[in-house]
Amino acid sequence: MKIAVFSLFVASAAAFSQDASRRDALAGIAAAGAALVPSIANAAAGESPRFSVFGLIGDGTSYSEGAAYGTDQSSPVYSPYSVYSEAGPNSLYKPGDDEYVKRKKAVLAETAKRIDKLPAYVAKSKWFEVTDELSRYMYETRGAIRYLAKDKKQKAAAEDFFKAIEKIGGGARYKKADECTAGIAEAKSTLDAFVKTL
Repeated sequence: MKIAVFSLFVASAAAFSQDASRRDALAGIAAAGAALVPSIANAAAGESPRFSVFGLIGDGTSYSEGAAYGTDQSSPVYSPYSVYSEAGPNSLYKPGDDEYVKRKKAVLAETAKRIDKLPAYVAKSKWFEVTDELSRYMYETRGAIRYLAKDKKQKAAAEDFFKAIEKIGGGARYKKADECTAGIAEAKSTLDAFVKTL
């Protein structure tokens, strides 16, 4: 019995010493790795360290918070806290560009298709489908119309369309089929009137 306990003690002591030596070896490897990392990150021989305080004091070419408040940009920035320059002739986005007008007109074409679906929903008293159709895709419609409406006539036609859409939504929420149907007819005619002004 004593011999078994002694041999168990010796085995556990040997295992402990192996764990300790493994820990020491891993610690040595980690220390060596840590010692190498700063030497890689350091500047080249003969160079003094670079520093910058918010890009205003010190070396303006070093990385700093706030992109050096625009001092490292090729053109004046929108604000001291922005990396983007003021909108101008060289901007990628140009309001009223053919590409964007085409997209907005495509939204209006899809809106007309969505309005044509509404009478079938009203006939079957599917009120949720009506309100869902108004908010699902036609959420984009208001933005597209506001983008395209430039003069007073277009803006007035846009307001008429918005009122018709609100009439449809109100009728669907209160389950009034007549009000919904009247709103759908107004929405179709006012959207057509708006599209003709473009």
